[in-house]
Amino acid sequence: MASRSRALRAAPSVSHPAPSHGVVATPVVKWVGGKTRLLSELQARMPARFNRYYEAFAGGAALFFRLAPRRAVLADFNSDLIGLYTAIAHDVASVVRRLEHHRDVHSESHYYAMRAKWNESHASWPLADRAAAFIYLNKTCFNGLWRVNRSGDFNVPIGRYTDPPICVPETLHAAQSVLAAAELRCADYRTATRDAHKGDFLYFDPPYDPVTPTASFTSYTAGAFGPDNQRELAEHARALVAKGCQVMLSNSDTPFIRSLYRGFTIDRVKCARAINSNAAKRGDVDEVIVTGGY
Repeated sequence: MASRSRALRAAPSVSHPAPSHGVVATPVVKWVGGKTRLLSELQARMPARFNRYYEAFAGGAALFFRLAPRRAVLADFNSDLIGLYTAIAHDVASVVRRLEHHRDVHSESHYYAMRAKWNESHASWPLADRAAAFIYLNKTCFNGLWRVNRSGDFNVPIGRYTDPPICVPETLHAAQSVLAAAELRCADYRTATRDAHKGDFLYFDPPYDPVTPTASFTSYTAGAFGPDNQRELAEHARALVAKGCQVMLSNSDTPFIRSLYRGFTIDRVKCARAINSNAAKRGDVDEVIVTGGY
């Protein structure tokens, strides 16, 4: 393992669009493994300068929203997630109007009716309808746990919330100002980053290597991300560094992950576990931030 010989720097200066409505952009959906709690650690390990920013496992896109880069590629293999970001970027007013309706009629029966409708016919919905349904289900389902089964059906029960934040227009408008400046791609990480050049900065936040046999959670889509996928990602990261790109990754602190990134700089960090069926186990866990090319 390469040791960190340089002191952690302050977060690099990034050119931000002006905040919309005076609100700084933040994630618009809850996502398992979201990086909001780790932002300060990630920013401290970023390169001081870079050209284009790439984030290829978008999820909640916490780092992307914090940086608000003027030149960026935001990608994910989840077509519904990229559809959501596209709708916000191009027609946020329509998304807000539909969310206001969901907020006004929210109930257990409405939740399950929307979940059934999502699984039956959401592919044919207008983009804004689909995006609003995504946010509504995400904000009102159990623990914000977006999970699909092998058939691709969303199957999470309703959560127990007194007043879930179904529609927050200020957050959506702030996200729109950042998303509108980015190129949104529905693609796997290799396709999404194949045009990266020397001087670009790429952040990868894949489904994590499980710490225990029962800890795996990879069902954001109907596929999985196993050991072979982790090896391929590590090889891809090495190829990008060889091209002159600057790469940062996050993952579980496991011997397997450390072995894959031997020769990179690997830092252990603590991150709060937000979702666990046992509330007593929602404490800090060890993760690694891997960097290379700078």
